[in-house]
Amino acid sequence: MLSLRATNRHIIGRIPLPSSKSESNRALIIQALTPDIVLNNVSSARDTQTMKRLLQSKDHVLDVIDAGTTMRFLTAYCAATGKDQLLTGTPRMCQRPIGGLVAALRTIGADIRFWKQEGYPPLHTIARTGKLAGGFLEMPGNISSQFISAVLLISPYFSTPLELHLTDGVTSRPYLDMTMSLMRHFGAEVQWGGESVIHASTTAYQASEYTIESDWSGASYWYSLLALSEGGELHLDGLKANSLQGDSDIARMMESFGVKTTFTDSGAHLTKFERELPASLTIDCVETPDLAQTLAVVAGALGVDLTMTNLHTLRVKETDRIYALEQELGKFGLSTESADDRLRVYGTFLPKETTIHTYEDHRMAMAFAPLAVKLPYLQIDEADVVVKSYPEFWDHMSSVGLQSSH
Repeated sequence: MLSLRATNRHIIGRIPLPSSKSESNRALIIQALTPDIVLNNVSSARDTQTMKRLLQSKDHVLDVIDAGTTMRFLTAYCAATGKDQLLTGTPRMCQRPIGGLVAALRTIGADIRFWKQEGYPPLHTIARTGKLAGGFLEMPGNISSQFISAVLLISPYFSTPLELHLTDGVTSRPYLDMTMSLMRHFGAEVQWGGESVIHASTTAYQASEYTIESDWSGASYWYSLLALSEGGELHLDGLKANSLQGDSDIARMMESFGVKTTFTDSGAHLTKFERELPASLTIDCVETPDLAQTLAVVAGALGVDLTMTNLHTLRVKETDRIYALEQELGKFGLSTESADDRLRVYGTFLPKETTIHTYEDHRMAMAFAPLAVKLPYLQIDEADVVVKSYPEFWDHMSSVGLQSSH
């Protein structure tokens, strides 16, 4: 149990953000396929360090722990390189569906078998020789962009160019754009052929150097902290105005909550400004599902009636994030209405001293932490879950006056 207490409600500081887990994990797969590539500023997040370790492992069993991206990208990588591997993870990881990705890989020649339940880890990639086929392939675009990215990352090593058709719309398109931009940086030829078709050639990756940007998902919690504070300014190192990360949209979203962003050569400078808050907001999260928890907490605490749509992927994340948000927001007297793909948060925030349950989800811990500036103290259960994406989070919070103790 971690107790968080604000010694200062006027927030000033400079935050050396961790680098992007999303960029790092994609770049590591590309590097594994082209070892001469040099990567700088690789994320310290446990998910990324797990990916790095398993790519170098000689073991038959690869345990991804709770890292969803690592499970999906490694499945495709092992299939493309003909490796005989058993991939598994935590009990929750083994409840997260991967059938859509495996079906696509099987279609182009991979031999992958499920050990327990069809469609879910653990799974076994069977050793094989020769390249995966490529060619025409259909995948649902509305389930997980990580399934699509996993296939795209290995596509330069197919026997024929890939023509990927996405059905049922596209969720989290910025993550696909990130994948494709990184692929192009390393010499691959990949582009959109309309709204729902991606073409990727068999041009192999080329050795070059790349520096990972800071993490915009991690930045969102600092925007929230400033929005909830009595005033101040924060400098977030390493962020770019023209980012590959879809979650950079938090800069635009947080203007509604009184936080202005100015970009400098070293990052993003955030300033709290006085403004009349909107009575209500509707935000489509189809491209930014990882911001949903941040937005729900800040809107609830500031009394903004918020409706978020296109949240269907939140049900199968580290936890059922819609359910988790409803439970924890309710502790502050806030009301919620939910469906499979939407959540409304409304009501009057009651500043109660309480304990936040994190549901083994790093984003629950970090999304609720900024509430400490509005409370005498706040307790976070299983606060160490932040190591999944932002190991330095509590130290950085302490640096701006939110002291933590166990």
